[in-house]
Amino acid sequence: MLDGRLDTETANEVWEAALASSWQEAPVWFHGDVAYGNLLVEKGRLSAVIDFGTAGIGDPACDLAITWHLFKGESRKVFRAARPLDEGTWARGRGWTLWKALIVAASVAGANPQDVEKSWRVIDDVLADHRNGVSR
Repeated sequence: MLDGRLDTETANEVWEAALASSWQEAPVWFHGDVAYGNLLVEKGRLSAVIDFGTAGIGDPACDLAITWHLFKGESRKVFRAARPLDEGTWARGRGWTLWKALIVAASVAGANPQDVEKSWRVIDDVLADHRNGVSR
């Protein structure tokens, strides 16, 4: 499971930073599950976003999970720069992403091994961003 694989100290810091912050702006629309399976691409460009079953109004931090699930390196930097959000929102985004990835990484019965492996990469990236103070 997670024992011996997870940097629990940094994971706890990510979680505490997320909990220490709250959305202070006017509520905004959020999708709630911006995942690679809900983004349709045609000819290398985003053509549609599907599955609005968890959409709502409030804190957009949940939609930042795509930062670590889809983007790497320079594309992640470009995505961050295009999202003019405060540090607290990014902290909540890291917390949300960590929570979702840990569920899969815990390898519950029937988990897809490829999804588990991808979740560990996401967890490692989230923890590294926190350690390095990366938000934009």
